[in-house]
Amino acid sequence: MIRAVSRTTALFAQLPHRHRGAILMLVAIMVLIGLLPSPQSLAQKFSQVIPSQQRLPLTLAPLPDRAPTIEPLQWRSFPVNNGDSAALLFDRAGLSPKTLHQITQLPNAAKRLRRIKPGQRIELGFDGDQFKQLRYQTSASDTLIVNATADGYQEQIEQLAVEKRERFASATIQSNFWNAAVDAGLTPNTIMELAGLFGWDIDFALDIRQGDRFSVLWQNNYIDGQYVNEGDILVAEFINQGDTFRAVRHSDGKYYSDTGRAMKKAFLRAPVQFNYVSSNFNPRRMHPVTGRVRPHRGTDYVAPRGTPIMAAGDGIVTHATYNKLNGNYVFIKHSNQYITKYLHLSKRLVKKGQRVKQGQTIGKLGSTGRVTGAHLHYEFLVNGVHRNPRTVKLPQSRSLSGKEKQTFLANSKTLLAQLSHRQSFRLARSEQPAL
Repeated sequence: MIRAVSRTTALFAQLPHRHRGAILMLVAIMVLIGLLPSPQSLAQKFSQVIPSQQRLPLTLAPLPDRAPTIEPLQWRSFPVNNGDSAALLFDRAGLSPKTLHQITQLPNAAKRLRRIKPGQRIELGFDGDQFKQLRYQTSASDTLIVNATADGYQEQIEQLAVEKRERFASATIQSNFWNAAVDAGLTPNTIMELAGLFGWDIDFALDIRQGDRFSVLWQNNYIDGQYVNEGDILVAEFINQGDTFRAVRHSDGKYYSDTGRAMKKAFLRAPVQFNYVSSNFNPRRMHPVTGRVRPHRGTDYVAPRGTPIMAAGDGIVTHATYNKLNGNYVFIKHSNQYITKYLHLSKRLVKKGQRVKQGQTIGKLGSTGRVTGAHLHYEFLVNGVHRNPRTVKLPQSRSLSGKEKQTFLANSKTLLAQLSHRQSFRLARSEQPAL
């Protein structure tokens, strides 16, 4: 045995160095394998740690071939036409009155679906025959969404971010206010809003003169960089026959003068659109039909037949009838002190005893009664005495006071400074010599 080991050792020593290293490495690996525990001992060891009833299964559930898919809704679009209501649209879509009733129990849906307007559109999504979703874009930025769920109907308002960009315009009137405003870049809506701000102080049918000036700073609305519509007027100034009027928007959404006096008064200066011509209050006017001198105790506004006539102030209709002299006419009582009268209407849109709001359309201009052409005869009475509606001092609405006034005046100062700066910049540019 010893001789055999000696012979093996001698042979190993005669091998090349590289072969001897490989043999030693192989021997070391075999020794390590021999020291490892057998599979049976491992199984016994782990069976002692994990009880048999808690052993995990060795097989896994097969994976599905693909994730489940959700079928898209089938959408149907329903335009709102003249005379349409939500009930008519739902009936057109084949939905029951019960469905509409349940949806209109939601506060936002109830408010918005009662105010649908021609030109708008309601989108209804179906899964087969099942109604699943309503989408109704109520403005450029807001969309009402109603979803049918297992628990009933749920609503949400989807809102897009609106970017507001300031715009400025100013002009000197050469022929009339409308043309000057259009040339300055104002849209019809902004023109009417601007005239409305000063409509309690200026009669835009009679008081505008060549050389009058206006400036206005307002906001335009953009969504995703695209123009949507014009926003609110922030501050405006109108110089009429040397008198300066300013209007500044307050945080309550109303407009006040630069001193905090409410722009809105109890009465409008003119009950018709500002861009129409009229004849004046005249105590010794020659009557165009009889040829006799008779007091003209009101103002005649000449305009196209059918022009809307507005209530000059809040009040109650005391007369809404017809006679051969006045034609169709409406009288409105505003408290115990003021009465306004509207004569020669083609159509009356209010009834006796009805309560009306300032600016509400009460009739259409016409030529009924003893007249030579279509016009509105408008009278303004104070304590039973006829007064010139263009010059009578109108009662004021509530003005700001206290801390609210101080906050407004600070904001007003900033906005008026912006307006003045832009006016100066525009004037400087206009005075630069042409190259």
